[in-house]
Order: sequence, then C-alpha cells, then structure tokens
Amino acid sequence: MRRRILLLVTGITVLVVLAFAIPVAVLIRSAVAQRGERAIRDQAAGVARFISISHPSDAAISNYLATQTQTADRSVSVVTPDGTVLGKAPPNGDGPQPVRDAPSGEPGEGGHGGGPGGGPGGPGGGPGSEPQVHSVPGGKIAEVSVNTGEDQTYRVQAYASNDALYAGLGQWYALLAGGSVALLLIGIVGGELVTRRIVSPLTRTAQTAHRISAGDTTARAPTDGPREVAEVGTALNRLADRIDELIAEERETVADLSHRLRTPLTALRLDAEALRSPDEAERIGGHVTALERTLTAVIHAARRPQREGRLPSCDATAVVAERVAYWSALTDEQERAGSVSLPDEPVLVRSSAEDLAAALDALLENVVAHTPEGTPFSVSLSTVDSGATLVVSDSGPGLPDGAGVRGRSDRGSSGLGLDIARRCAEASGGAMRVGRSPSGGSAVTLELGAP
Repeated sequence: MRRRILLLVTGITVLVVLAFAIPVAVLIRSAVAQRGERAIRDQAAGVARFISISHPSDAAISNYLATQTQTADRSVSVVTPDGTVLGKAPPNGDGPQPVRDAPSGEPGEGGHGGGPGGGPGGPGGGPGSEPQVHSVPGGKIAEVSVNTGEDQTYRVQAYASNDALYAGLGQWYALLAGGSVALLLIGIVGGELVTRRIVSPLTRTAQTAHRISAGDTTARAPTDGPREVAEVGTALNRLADRIDELIAEERETVADLSHRLRTPLTALRLDAEALRSPDEAERIGGHVTALERTLTAVIHAARRPQREGRLPSCDATAVVAERVAYWSALTDEQERAGSVSLPDEPVLVRSSAEDLAAALDALLENVVAHTPEGTPFSVSLSTVDSGATLVVSDSGPGLPDGAGVRGRSDRGSSGLGLDIARRCAEASGGAMRVGRSPSGGSAVTLELGAP
C-alpha cells in the first residue's frame, strides 16, 4: 500500500511538472528568439541612423561596418544605390541588387506604407523607419531602407543565423530542467512523508492486531495519524479491552465454580474416613486428594492473569530439570536409564511454569505407564530462533497412529495426556509433533515459542 501511494503521488507530481515545464519551455524559446530578432533589428536601425544622419561615403560606411560583428552567424551589410554590397552580405540573401526609389505615397522597401516625407516607414524610409525582419534559410534578416534625401536609397541588412538567434537557449532549458527535477524531488519527498503518516499507523495497527490474535491482549494500537486511521486504532483498542474483560470474567467464574466444589469434596472426605474398611477408606481418600489437587490447579490457572499477565513466561531449563528430578525416584526404581540434555543458560519460553510442568509430567507419565520397566528414555531441551524445542523419547513400542487426539487412547487411559502437552505448545505459539525415536520408540516434540 505504501508503495502504491508513493507511486500515485509521484505520477501526479510528474504530470504537474510537465504541465508547468512544457509551456514554460515554449515561452523561453519564444523569448530568446524575440531577443535575437530585437538585436539584429537594433543593429540594422543603428547603421541606418548613421547613414541617414552622416550621409557618409562608401568608404566611411565600410569603416563603420568594420566595427560591427561580422561572423558566419552574425553580419551586417549595406547595399548602395548602385547595387554595391558593403560589409559582409548575408548568406541566402537577395544579393547585390540596386534599390529603386519608391513612388511618392507608396511604401518604400521594407517600410510600413507611412505618409509622405520620409517619415517612419514612409517612402524610402527615414531615420525613424522600423527595420523589418523576415526569415531566410538558416536564419533571419532585419532589413531597412534609408533615403538620404538625394534620391539615393541605401538598404541595410543585419543577419543572424538560427544558432545566434537561439544562443543561450540551452542554458535556459538546463535551468528549467533543474527546477523541474527539484520540484519532482520535493513532490516525492512530500509524498513519502504523507505516505509514512498514513501507512505507519496502519502498519502498527496491523501488528497490534496480530499480537492480539496471538493472545497478547495487553497490546494496544496507536491512535495518532489521520483521523480515520486513529479511529481504527481506537476501535481495535476497545475490542482488546473487551476481550481482556471477558477473559478475566470467564476465568474468575471458573475459579468460583471450583471453589464451590470444595464443600462437597470435604463432605466426601469425611465420608471416606468414616468407612469401616481401612483399605477402602485409604483408596477413596486418595481419590479425593487427587481431585482436590486438580481443583486447586484449576483455580490457580484460572486466576493466573492477575499474577503474571496475559502472556506468561518461565525458564524452561529450570522447569525441565525440576520435573526430571521429581520423576527420577520412580524411573530409578524401575531401572530406567534416563538421558537428560539441558542448556547451560536459562531458556525463556512463552508458557507458565505450571503449564510446562504439567505437559512434561504428561509425557513422562506416558513413558512410565506404557513402556516396560527398564526401557530407556531421554529428555532434551534445545534453543531455536523461535524459542525452544523439548523432546521426550523412549525405546518402547511407540505410539499408535492418531495419538495426540483428545480423548483417543488404546492403552486404557483417558487420552488427555498428549492433549495437555499439545495445548501447552500451541498456547506458547508453537506446536506438538509425534514421531519415532532413533531406537524405534516414540518421540514427542514440543515446539515452544519465545515470550
């Protein structure tokens, strides 16, 4: 989206710059051409004024023309009444043709048809006559006729090639191009700033939505930027607050229900103790104790958000070491060779210590309950980029197909052990994989996400 907005702003800026630069380029070319025409018109008028006022000889005219610019691109010449060309004749000009006097009352050569008496543009042209500019192949000529009052008419021609007429046009074009590029860069920078102001809050809002969907209901979206974007962030924050409230209410309700079960449990314990058979009393009392521990764990888990936040974390190294040590008494009694591989440093994962301990207990219980005594097992914890990997494997008969599906078991159990481990892994942002160990037994891998 950011790239599309920037491309849109850049395209509009280019169109605006072109709409500005093209007419300006045409005006510059016209202005430069007018300046060149004015230069040769002034030059021709100056020579005409000299002839009209001084009535010079041909030699004096030649000397005067020698002071003017005479190059291949610029030249000035005078055609005398007898057709002699003084100075440098313009290329592609009319050649040394004699100038004939214009009849009285008719416009002289190069004049405007003014009144009699040799006024501006009058017959023969006077000191005030305006030079006329016309095009010739390769350039332009400014031409004016001068009547000296002795029935002799001189024709002055000032020539400039196209290169001379448009001298300096390239510099103006370069300046215009530089200004256009500067405007384009300013437009792009402005578009980038506008794009960031619009897209950055949206990007952060999307990141907040991903964090909320992953379980972090403490994440909040920014409420700055354009009004519409700020409204999206505000609405998402309200949704997160509501989700947070619903989770807290639900867990508190579960905790309250669990508390209510303690009273009948107490009555059941008293009834068990009142049994006449000590063996039956001990057996039922054990079941009541286990159920009471389960209720305590439920209350503890339900009220966890009040203690450690919505995203719990723990040191997986310490938890695995503690639980393996707890089970070592039983595994040593059954003469099971246990291999434990743990990192030397703490490994933080996105799971509570209680949940991770329950998951590992479920996996170790599967090993103890469903493999023959003396079957070796191993527990391995390693770090990865996304968090940590916990692997519990054994050399037993292996797990059947479909293991890990809640409530499914072919070994006489409830089938909830692997489901507990799976939910722990998925709650941390990871997953559980069930496979075969190198020795042919089962291997359960828990991928645990980082906090």
